[in-house]
Amino acid sequence: MLIDRARIHVKAGNGGNGSSSFRREKYVPRGGPDGGDGGRGGDVHLRAAPNLTSLLPFQYNQKFAAEAGGPGRSQQRHGKNGASLDIDLPPGTIVWDDESGELIVDLTESGQVFTIAQGGKGGLGNVHFKSSVRQAPRVAELGEPGGERWLRLELRMIADVGLVGLPNAGKSTLLSAVSRARPKIADYPFTTLEPNLGVVEIGGIDGQSFVMADIPGLIEGAADGAGLGHEFLRHVARTKVLVHVVDASGGLEGRDPLQDFETINAEIAAYDPEMAGKPMLVALNKIDIPEAIDNLPRLRTAMRDAGYRVFEISGVTGEGVPPLLQSVAAELREAAERQREIEEKRKAEEKTVFRLPEVDERAWTVTRTGQDEFTVTGIGIERFTRMTDFDNEEGADRFQRVLQSSGISAELEKQGVKPGDVVTIAGHELFWGEEDELAEFGFEE
Repeated sequence: MLIDRARIHVKAGNGGNGSSSFRREKYVPRGGPDGGDGGRGGDVHLRAAPNLTSLLPFQYNQKFAAEAGGPGRSQQRHGKNGASLDIDLPPGTIVWDDESGELIVDLTESGQVFTIAQGGKGGLGNVHFKSSVRQAPRVAELGEPGGERWLRLELRMIADVGLVGLPNAGKSTLLSAVSRARPKIADYPFTTLEPNLGVVEIGGIDGQSFVMADIPGLIEGAADGAGLGHEFLRHVARTKVLVHVVDASGGLEGRDPLQDFETINAEIAAYDPEMAGKPMLVALNKIDIPEAIDNLPRLRTAMRDAGYRVFEISGVTGEGVPPLLQSVAAELREAAERQREIEEKRKAEEKTVFRLPEVDERAWTVTRTGQDEFTVTGIGIERFTRMTDFDNEEGADRFQRVLQSSGISAELEKQGVKPGDVVTIAGHELFWGEEDELAEFGFEE
């Protein structure tokens, strides 16, 4: 059974806490601070593994966590770094942020690796806080929490050619005739319940081969969820060429093949207009049936007038199939050439090296979010808040000094903060005191 969607939670490892310890050695009175730093938490990586073809494993295991960093120890010993976690996904998996709906990464190539959550930094030990006026600091930082998020995974099969058409048009029969794929074949609708892949090899000097996919369940209304099409139309998105298989006989119901053809094209365009622009070849199938032969002149004329290349085939006998495959191979070569030209043009137009914008971690913003509520945001101050041990008096004092030296306290006063107002930083609720300071500390779950 093909499982092509899943939802998982990833959590990078927390950084280890720094150590607040002092030298304890014989004949060494008043030993100074020697607390080591905490280890860094492990990252979470997504990796495209070529041996996977389904998201089935994620139906049973939805939570993944990397190892946390170890705490710092005495004698300035550094905590152990947490081991990173690799999550293997099938190539063709698209990863979205489940909360915001943002597209994060598209894993299209085998072996591709993407860091989805970064481990937290280890907290500094008290040896870093020693100075000429603070000979015995008892303050040490907490480890930074690792990143975490819910992800939505969507698998889109990577195939060169997609077979589309109404149920019982003969797509599965054609796929089995040109490859070693053995899909279930029967004379009732929705025989094929999931996409099937087959490798087609074209003889000759080039020895070209390509992957062909049978996309099942397309009927009228597929783009809106009717039939099975809404579930599998996404797999058409990656194909470079479409082969529209039409039952030229009209089937047992005596349908109009031309109407069937227009119906499926309309559903593809409704689902994604870009799909309608893909190269499409038309295969008028079942020409071994008298009813199909009768319809061929009309269908051939109408579809060629519409600009389509038409092939008359029989998936059962193999008649007309080789010319179809040769034309598909030619279309793929042209598509590859077009893509190569686009890449070369893009490289030629690149006159500068683009880099990610540098982020000033010291920057911060104070926003009034209510009559008596303020929020402070900024990469550096939020990280510092998460790593502060508010249960430690020296840690709380250090936090207050940083707010004052950075100008955050002055900005809060400028915006009218009053005693008792709530200032939120990185999920911590801080209550403004009587003497222009954050007198109490709480934590918002």
